Amino acid sequence: MATNGVTLGSSGASKRQKLDHQVNGSGPSADSNVKRSAQGQGPIRIGGASGGFTDRQRSILSFARDGDVDVIVGDWMSEMTMEWHGVAKKEDIAKGVDKRTGMFDPSFMGTLKPALPHLQERSVKVAVNAGASDAEMLASLVQSAVDEQGLTLKVAWIQGDEVFDVVQRLLKKGEKFENICFGGNLADWPFEPLTAQCYLGGAGISEAFKHGADIVICGRVSDAAPIIGAAMWWHNWDQNTQYDEIAGALVAGHLIECSTYVCGGYYSGFKDLFDGCENIGFPIASINADGTFVLEKEPNTGGEMSVGTATSQLLYEIQGPQYYGSDVVAVLEDIEMIQQAKDQVLVRGVKGNPPPTTTKVGITARGGYQAEFHYYLCGLDLKQKAEWTERQIRESIGKDADRYSLLKFSLNGWSQEDPENQDLATVDFRILVQTKDKSVIGSGNMIGFQRSCMENFLGSCPGASIENDLRQSAPKEFFEYWAALLPQSEVKHSVELPWLRQSIPVPPAVTCRDYGKTYASRQWSYETPAPVALDSFGPTTRGPLGWVVLGRSGDKASDCNVGFFVRHEDEWDWLRSLMTIPKMKQLLGPEYNGKDVDRFEISKIRAVHFMLHDHLDRSWGASSTYDGLGKNLCEYIRAKWVDIPNVFLRRGRL
Repeated sequence: MATNGVTLGSSGASKRQKLDHQVNGSGPSADSNVKRSAQGQGPIRIGGASGGFTDRQRSILSFARDGDVDVIVGDWMSEMTMEWHGVAKKEDIAKGVDKRTGMFDPSFMGTLKPALPHLQERSVKVAVNAGASDAEMLASLVQSAVDEQGLTLKVAWIQGDEVFDVVQRLLKKGEKFENICFGGNLADWPFEPLTAQCYLGGAGISEAFKHGADIVICGRVSDAAPIIGAAMWWHNWDQNTQYDEIAGALVAGHLIECSTYVCGGYYSGFKDLFDGCENIGFPIASINADGTFVLEKEPNTGGEMSVGTATSQLLYEIQGPQYYGSDVVAVLEDIEMIQQAKDQVLVRGVKGNPPPTTTKVGITARGGYQAEFHYYLCGLDLKQKAEWTERQIRESIGKDADRYSLLKFSLNGWSQEDPENQDLATVDFRILVQTKDKSVIGSGNMIGFQRSCMENFLGSCPGASIENDLRQSAPKEFFEYWAALLPQSEVKHSVELPWLRQSIPVPPAVTCRDYGKTYASRQWSYETPAPVALDSFGPTTRGPLGWVVLGRSGDKASDCNVGFFVRHEDEWDWLRSLMTIPKMKQLLGPEYNGKDVDRFEISKIRAVHFMLHDHLDRSWGASSTYDGLGKNLCEYIRAKWVDIPNVFLRRGRL
C-alpha cells in the first residue's frame, strides 16, 4: 500500500517467513500482510528494543522471534551510565585487574541470549549501544554465547569513543573544551577529569553490516546512530551527499531509540491508554530510500502509535531547530506527521545539512560526596514548621556549613485541604549536602551531618518525624559531568571484524575533514510571528495549562528542554501566542534560574519548544533537584494555571 508516494507496507524479493507466535509468545502470528524486503529493496524495518538499561528484557526476543523487522536496535547507555562505567574501568585498569567488571549493563546478555537462534533463523541483524566502556569485552561475551549455542552469527564491535588521551593531548595544545551548557573552559574546572567518551555516528555500523556482521556492539555512539547505520547500509546512502535521507533516519532514530516512549510511554495523554498499559508495544520504523518513514508498533500490545505519541517523543531531548548528529544535522521546523491508519504514522519534511566538524564529548570527574536527611512534616503551617526545623539544623551544623559546597533545605509537597488520610497531610522536608571533604559528613551512625539533623528532634515543631532509613545520611560519591565538543578529525573511529581479522577505519564525512561545516554553539531563537490577540478567543476559564496542552521535557547534560503541542489549529494560534519566552519564565516561577531561555516552533505539528540553559544544576550526577533528568518539568508547567478559552474546554479536558 502506498500513500502520497510513500510506501507503507514492505514488499520485495524475499518471502516473509510464517510466524508461529504473537508478540507475547502465544496465539496467532503477527500481521502477515507486512512482508520483509531484500536488502536494498523497499524500506528497511527497524525495531526499537530498548531505551535504557531499565527497559523490559523481552524486547530482542520478541522482535527476533515474532516481529517483521530487518534490524533490531537498542540503547543501554546514558550520561549517568557513562559516568559509572567509565570510572569503574579507570579504577580496574589502575589496579591491574585482568577480568574487569561493571564495564556495561549486566542485564544485556540476559536480553540477547534467548534471541540468538531466532536472529540466525530469520536473518535479523542487531546493532546496540550497549558496550558502554568496553565494547570489545561485551562483543567477546556475545561471540562466546553464539558459539555455545552452535550458531554462526558474526559479531563486530565499534571503537573510537574513548578519547581521554585525545582530550589530554589537545588540552596541552591549548584546546579550551568550552562547556556547551553553562560556559567556561575545562582547564578552569575545579575537578580532575577521569574519563572522556565522545559520541560516534552510524557510519561504522553501516560498514560492519556491509562486511557481513550480524551483531554490532557499540560503546558510546549517539542514541540514533544504530538506526542511521542500518538505514545507510540498507539503502547504500552516500554519507557525503545524501543529507536529507540520512537526516530522516536521524529523526527516525530519535523517535524509536527510547523504545516505548513513542508508543505511549510518558505521554501526557496517557489517560486514554489504560487498556493494555501493562504491555506497551515496542516501536518499528519503516524507513524509505528517500528518508521518509512510517512509525508502527508491535501488534497485539498496549499503547498506540499516533501523531500525538510521536510528537511527544520528537519534543523529548532536542536542543533547538537543528538536531545535531555526527553524520548529519536534521532541521526540524518543517517536519510533518500524518496518521495514515491505526498505529501507523507517516513522518516527512525533515531536511538535512552537512554534519558538524565536531562531536559531543562527555568528561567525567569525581565531584565529591553527598548525603541527605528527610523529615516528614504533617498538617497545618508547613512553611513555618520547615523554617523552625531549618533554623535548628543550621545552628547544629555551625561552622561546618562553610565546608559544604551545597547545603540545601527544601519543602516538597503540600497537605491536602481537609485531608482524606494522614499520608495526604504529610510532606517531605529534605536536607541535602555536598562536599569534597567526606569527613565533614561523617559516616552516619549518629555523627557528623546525621547528628546535626537529629539532635534537636525533641525540640522540633509539632507534626515532625524522621525517616526510618538513615542510610541516606551517610556519604555517597557523586560525579561531575562536563559536556564539550571535540573535532571529529581527532576521533579514531573504526569497526573491528574478528572473523576477518580486520580493523576498518571509519573516517568522518568529507565536510568534516576538508572544508568543515561549523555551527554556532547557540541555535536561533524567536518569538512567534504574527501573534494573535489572546482576548480574540472569547471568554476564558482559569485552570491548568494541561487541560488542553500536551508536552514533553528532558535533559541534555545540565540543559533542560520542554516542548508543548495542541490538537487543533485554533488551539495552535492560541498556544504560540500565549507561550512566549517571558510567559515561560513566569510559569517557571522560582524554578527559573535567571539564565537564557531559547524558543522555536514546529508549525505542522503545532508545537512550541523551549531550551532552558543550565536548568538542571550540573546534570544528573550532581543535580540537587528531584528532577535531575528533566523529565518532570513539563508536567510541572502543565499544572500551572492560565486563562483558557472556553471554546477549547468544551471539547473536553485532556
